[in-house]
Formats: sequence, structure tokens, C-alpha cells
Amino acid sequence: MTAARSTRDGQDADEFDVEEALALVKNPGPRPSGEQLRAEGVPAGTPRGDDRPPAPGTGAQDQDKQAQHKATPWPEARVVAERAARSVPRRAPISVPLDAALGLVLAAPLTALTDLPSFDTSAMDGWAVAGPGPWEVRGDGVLAGNAAPERLTDGEAVRIATGARVPRDATAVLRSEHGRLDDKGRLHARHAPGHGPARQAGTLDVAHGQDIRPRGQECRSGDQLLPLGVLVTPAVLGLAAAAGYDTLTVIPRPRVEVLVLGDELLTEGLPREGLIRDALGPMLPPWLRALGAEVVAVRRLGDDAAALHKAITGSRADLIVTTGGTASGPVDHVHPILRRLGADLLVDGVKVRPGHPMLLARTQEGQHLVGLPGNPLAAVSGLLTLTEPLLRTLAGRAAPGPYTLPCREAVQGHPYDTRLVPVSLRGERAVPLHYNGPAMLRGIAASDALAVVPPAGARAGQELELIDLPWASAGIDACCV
Repeated sequence: MTAARSTRDGQDADEFDVEEALALVKNPGPRPSGEQLRAEGVPAGTPRGDDRPPAPGTGAQDQDKQAQHKATPWPEARVVAERAARSVPRRAPISVPLDAALGLVLAAPLTALTDLPSFDTSAMDGWAVAGPGPWEVRGDGVLAGNAAPERLTDGEAVRIATGARVPRDATAVLRSEHGRLDDKGRLHARHAPGHGPARQAGTLDVAHGQDIRPRGQECRSGDQLLPLGVLVTPAVLGLAAAAGYDTLTVIPRPRVEVLVLGDELLTEGLPREGLIRDALGPMLPPWLRALGAEVVAVRRLGDDAAALHKAITGSRADLIVTTGGTASGPVDHVHPILRRLGADLLVDGVKVRPGHPMLLARTQEGQHLVGLPGNPLAAVSGLLTLTEPLLRTLAGRAAPGPYTLPCREAVQGHPYDTRLVPVSLRGERAVPLHYNGPAMLRGIAASDALAVVPPAGARAGQELELIDLPWASAGIDACCV
């Protein structure tokens, strides 16, 4: 799909493809509703006019109406993808070592296997003391890892390290900075200079239990620490380890196979002689991993119908992601092969720009296929519209809560489709980025999120829904989980 050049604010920016630019010129007003189209006799299931030949005897305007009737509205397409994932029987939970659980979802509640802490521990470096002072200091000390330090009697103290087991009958821990030894080696409590008789005398009352973490302060054995469905973060791993776990029961990652289509794609070097570099092969696998998937294979097939058919029928992945070939050109093989396989086409085109030729199909029981457009930013649109909700649901992840920010500048809308526009977040504002044409990655590479722009467009200051990008919300390592 080619892109139309336009100049805005002194910068060249591919805002729309050719079809979109023509639509903006020819159709500045709102598009007819679905009810209006049905009233005008446009039959349900009419092929899309934007990527198929017009039906005999129809003009361009009728063709456009047919296309809009069949394409799925953007919010509905996301719901369909979630619903498709829920229809798949969830695979049995698996048990994995802690170091393999990051980014997975708990398939069982995390229940404490021990009290935390499992014994009384010192919260500070200092002295464990028994009874009121001054105290006679024993010559030994208590370090973290000591099994059973000797018990204290009233008037005794012993040096103790943070995290060490507190001796039996100790009544408090006196911090190092609050204690002093006299010339006879006895320990006295003191306080920093201040006001009041006690402070003027340089003494400090030591409260019973001071700076001791009592056994079971955080939890008791058998307490539920986290419910099932929680995403395993580094903090969850730490809690699980502290609570006695070596493994976690989790929902396995959905398996994804990526099929990169196109004879024109190079895997290295500079573009030459009509060939271009493959941007999607390097980009999609880490993005899919960030969405919770296990990428089992990335295969480059070219424009080969037989190879594509063999790859789809031979795949054992939960989700197959194809790139390109979703329109109806001479080498666009995805639709014909899906028809040949008897696949259930759940979404065939979405009312979103870029990326409207995307599709979602059920290829067999427990397996789906998402067809992404070949243009890079259009593929990103398809990834976040169909692949994200499907993978998130398969992985058992919770849906992120929607949020909005005001747009710093006005954003032009498509006449009848939602637009997804890369934005950077500056304070409490979303700043639209240029270079956001379907074939461009320059805008998305500098962005923090995608703004959901309604067909009417957005005025400056208008609140827009935002879709966070994985590395913006979870850090760059999220792409490498």
C-alpha cells in the first residue's frame, strides 16, 4: 500500500495511504450508518470494496458502502478477539522453577508455606537486651544464619546483626546508635541530644519488642498471599521465595508461530532492485513475547500459496500470525487458503486506519490465525487490535484499565474509521507524532502509546483513549521475557 505525501507544520508526514487521502477529499462528511446501508439494500456479507473488485454494476460509492458494512468496528473487533480466546479450552497449568515464571500468570493461589518471618528476627544492627538496663554485654555475638543463639537473662545484652535470630527471653533490640559502653563495659541506652529530662540525662527508654520483627508478622503458614490470576512480577518471585516456594503453578504461555510473507523482503543489507528490508521479522517476536506469548518459530515463506498452506496445516501453535497477503491481489493467498481449509472467519477487515485489511480466523479447534497487513505500522495496528486481546486472554492476563489524556494538538480523523496515532506522553498531555503513515515506523519508534482517534477527529485538549506500548508501561525488558 503506497502512502500519500503531505506537509504539516513544516514537516513531511505520511498521514494516510492513497485510499484514505482520496476519501478525505471526496467524503468529508459522516458516513452512512449500518442501518442506512441496510435500508439502501446493501446485503450482509458483501465483499470489502477496499481490497476486492467491485461487484458488477456497482459504482465507487456503492462499493465503499459495501466495504464499510462488512468491516468490523474497531472496539467490536477487540471484543471478538477476546471472545475467541475464551472459547479455547485452557491448557493444563504447569509447574515451573521461579526463574522461569516471570511474566506468567498464577494458576493457583500463592499460599504461605511458613510463617513470615519464621522466627523472631532483629530489624537493626545493635544489641539484643533482656530487661531494663544497664546491661552486661556477653562476649559472643549473634549473626544472621545462627541456628539457636544462647538465651538471655535479665540484665544481659549481646551484639546482634540485622536479620539474625533474636535470643530467647530478649525483650528488645537496642540500635547501635542508641547504645554506649561505659568504662566497665556495661551497655547503656542513650539518645541524640534533644529536649526533655530523659534526653538531657542522655538516657532512652527501651520499649518492649522494640526493633524486633516477631514471628508471623507478615503472614502465618497457610495464609493466602496472592490469588490466582496474578501476573508474576519480580516482586511476586521474591515473595514466593520468601514464603518457601521453589516452583510456581502457572498458566502456560500461548504458543505463536510467525509466518512472514513476501518475495520482496530482504533479511540483511540495504534495499536494492525493488527489494526492501523485512521490518516485521525482527519486530514481531519480541512484541509477541511482551504480550505473553512463546514464539515457537519465525518462518519466511515468500509469496508461495503451497508453502503457506503447508505451514498453516502443519502448525501446532495456538496462534498463527501472518504478515501481508490479506488483501485480494494476485499473490495475496491468505483468504483463499482460509476458504480452502474451511476456517471460520471471525473478523474480515476492521474499521481502523492504518491496518483495515487485518483478519482473525479460527483455523481448527483450539487454533486461531491473525492476518496482519504487510505495511509495518498497519501490522502494529493489527497486533494491538486483534493479537493483544487474544493473547492476553489465552495467557490469563487481566485486561488493562482504560485511561485517557488530553491531546495537545488537533488530530485529523478518517471519515468513517477509527485512527490509531502514535503519541508521546509529555506530562499530562498526549503529543501526536508525525511519520505515522501505514508503511512508517519512525513515529511508533519514538512513541509511548497509541491514541484512539474517533472518525470525527479530535480537537486540541480533547480526551483520547490511549493504548500503552509494552516497553513504555513495563520497561524494555518486558519485550525479552
